[in-house]
Amino acid sequence: MTIADFSQRMVVGFILLMLASFASATVTVKDYGYPLTDRYAATVVGTPEGYEAKLPEYIPFKKRWLTVFPERQLPDLLWYGKEMIYSVALQKKAAPLIFLIAGTGAAHNGGKNTNMARAFYQAGFHVVALSSPTYPNFVTSASSTGVVGDALRDAADLYHVMEMIWAELDEDIDATSFNLTGYSLGGFNSAYVAKLDEERKTFNFRRVLLINPPVSLYNSISLLDRMTQSIPGGEDNFAGFFERLVQGFSKIYKDEDDIGGDFLYKAYKAMHLQNEELAALIGVSFRISSGSMVFTSDVMTDYGFVKPKGLELDRYADLTVYDQVLSRVGFTDYYHDFFYPYYKADYPQMSRDEFIAAIGLHSIADYLRNSPKITVMHNQDDIILEPGEIEFFNEVFGDRATIYPHGGHCGNMNYRDNVAHMVATFTGEAQ
Repeated sequence: MTIADFSQRMVVGFILLMLASFASATVTVKDYGYPLTDRYAATVVGTPEGYEAKLPEYIPFKKRWLTVFPERQLPDLLWYGKEMIYSVALQKKAAPLIFLIAGTGAAHNGGKNTNMARAFYQAGFHVVALSSPTYPNFVTSASSTGVVGDALRDAADLYHVMEMIWAELDEDIDATSFNLTGYSLGGFNSAYVAKLDEERKTFNFRRVLLINPPVSLYNSISLLDRMTQSIPGGEDNFAGFFERLVQGFSKIYKDEDDIGGDFLYKAYKAMHLQNEELAALIGVSFRISSGSMVFTSDVMTDYGFVKPKGLELDRYADLTVYDQVLSRVGFTDYYHDFFYPYYKADYPQMSRDEFIAAIGLHSIADYLRNSPKITVMHNQDDIILEPGEIEFFNEVFGDRATIYPHGGHCGNMNYRDNVAHMVATFTGEAQ
């Protein structure tokens, strides 16, 4: 080993030591009881039975439909997406109202939104649950352009539907205050919606909580895209890897007498999945979810990204070939080859890198830093954050940031302590 090599290793070691020190300094919650300390396992499995918050089995969580753009004509393939679907759970008396925004590709009534709805309804809130702007139904029915990912436009679209929903609900319920939360991309969206509300003042949100948001949207989707590289055999083995997982889960399902909320945890333990395989599973899940959004946007705008421009697909079209293409198209491909070119004319002064960099919480850091009503919950080991990004929340939010030592990406959202803190943030009892 040369002196140069030795010096280089010393410098690298010192940097890693410093990074470890910074990482440990971010944690604000000590003696944490969430059981899964592996960040990939936590992300996939969630909260095992016995550790979940006690929530009511039933709440009056009902679907509603909203026509946002009455004059919009949809391509025949998307005939079913004219109306935006959302869910509400309403109290029978005057109560605070909270809007919930789902994460990437998730519906208004997905698992995490439903659990949050149960928690807040139990705490006495009117609940309005919205899909992510990246959910296909939102793209077809509520996106002003059909091309999502621009933080400002997505916030404006969300705010528009929130105003329309409240205009309908105002006739039936009494809301004593308005509040807002969202998880993952929904947390990111919530920050921009809150800022927009400072200008429009329709709601004057009392409290806003961001749960596991990305710092840079592009960095986070790049991390998730790269997880498909962990597929054994590479991306060419996408279908084979997915089939093996399905077969493994099916065998465990067949052998289990009781298939409850603990099934994923049991499957994870029984299949002995390694971190690389768990990362691949997360990447595959994200690829499928984002592919659905990308294809919907492409058909909506006839952009020609996956579907040939000018080709009209009817509701009976065979989409197999597009599914095959989309399994190899990452979200970063969408950003570079569809999203940026589509919006370039609106931001002529910005380079591609400047445009992408602007879509993050850094762009509104001053607002977040000086807005005491906005708080954040996050995990030190979140898989969607680049090294060092967790420090953004401590630096910007200060004591309004609650950072847990582990939990992966939203894996601990239904853990009893997390749910208690989430609700207490809005009831004024948070420590």
